[in-house]
This record gives sequence, structure tokens and C-alpha cells, in this order.
Amino acid sequence: MRLIQKALTFDDVLLVPAYSAVLPRDTSLVTQLTREITINIPLVSAAMDTVTEGRLAIAMASEGGIGIIHKNLKPAEQAKEVAKVKRFESGVLRDPITISPEMTVRQVIALSREHGFSGFPVLQGKTVVGIITNRDLRFEEDLDATVKAKMTPRERLITVKEGASLEDAKRLMSKHRLERVLVVNDAFELRGLVTVKDILKATEHPNAAKDSEGKLRVGAAVGVGPENDERVE
Repeated sequence: MRLIQKALTFDDVLLVPAYSAVLPRDTSLVTQLTREITINIPLVSAAMDTVTEGRLAIAMASEGGIGIIHKNLKPAEQAKEVAKVKRFESGVLRDPITISPEMTVRQVIALSREHGFSGFPVLQGKTVVGIITNRDLRFEEDLDATVKAKMTPRERLITVKEGASLEDAKRLMSKHRLERVLVVNDAFELRGLVTVKDILKATEHPNAAKDSEGKLRVGAAVGVGPENDERVE
């Protein structure tokens, strides 16, 4: 038998297992999504009503990509889905929902159920006067009692100064066994809120795609017609 040419099968070839001149730690998948926005992996979920709403957008951004919320929603509903993503992990939450000391326990419980939060800064004007959490309300029977009567007042508050790092906040919460700490300026005006959950999320997802405020990145689809002005705003 005369061989026309030499041929090989899979059994004739052995590749060195896992051989690569490039080590995983030396690789970078950082991608320029726009001129101003980068994401950490080149993955974008489609703006389709069967694909991307808040839940998937959170998962995408947590792993370094980005989700685009579809536009088959009313503008307010689409904005709500975007807000879910932005509030999921924020490092320092710059715009926490606040309440006044005159509100009732009943109102606070309703607000907590509506937004899924377990604690609220209490403000008199722009000044922090206290904080109220689910621990203050868990066994409360007088639903008409005021927040002022049940909150942790200013003189007992543990706070961090504006500009403090997340590590500083983490150490403070560990020392005092707190689940959240308020960020205030020299005038004791509220500048943000740091929670244990956000710190843990940051640790669990170090490659999350975040904006300059530490919030997860998310996009929202819009059309090109004049009827989309409200949606853009």
C-alpha cells in the first residue's frame, strides 16, 4: 500500500493539558462600552421583554457585564426597574429614603414593605435626628406611636464622616455590631448610608460593573420618536 500523504487522527495527537503562555491572572476582559463607560466583561443582555428587567440586570452587572432594561413598559415602570438595580449594591447609598420624626410606626411599616428596606434615617429638615430600624419596630404594638418616640436618637447614633472609606465604615460596624451606619457632614446633614449587605456584596462580586458612585451599571432602552421624551427624562 502506498501512502499518498501522512494523516493524523485525534488519537495521534496529545495537547499539553491547560498549557498557555498567558496566565489567567494576567488577562483582562475590560471592555469599552461607550466613550465614557467601561464594563469588566464583554457581555450585554438584550433589551427584550422576555430577557432583561431588574433581576437579570442585577445579575449581569454583578458579574461585570450590563443589562439593558426593555422599553415595553410604561416610563415609570421602566424607571422603577432601573432603580432596583441602582439600589441593589451602592457602596455608599447617596439618596436613601428618609422619614420625619412625626411619621407614625404604621406609616414606617408600610414604607418598609413597599420598598423592602429595614431601616430609615430620620431627618428634621436636612439634619439627621435619628434612625429607626426593624429592631425598633419588630414587637411594637402601638402603631400610632411617632417615630420620634421609637427611634435611636442623634446622641446615641454611630456615624461616619463624609469621605470615609468603606473599610472605615466596615470596622465601625464590626466594632459596634451594626447593620448600617449613616454618613454625615460636619453640620450633621445626611450624605449617605452604608449597609453590611452592600459591603458583603462588594466582597462577593469584586468584578462587578459599577459607576463612579459605586452603584451597579444598568442601561435602559428608548426609541427615537418624540413620544420617547418622557422616557428619556
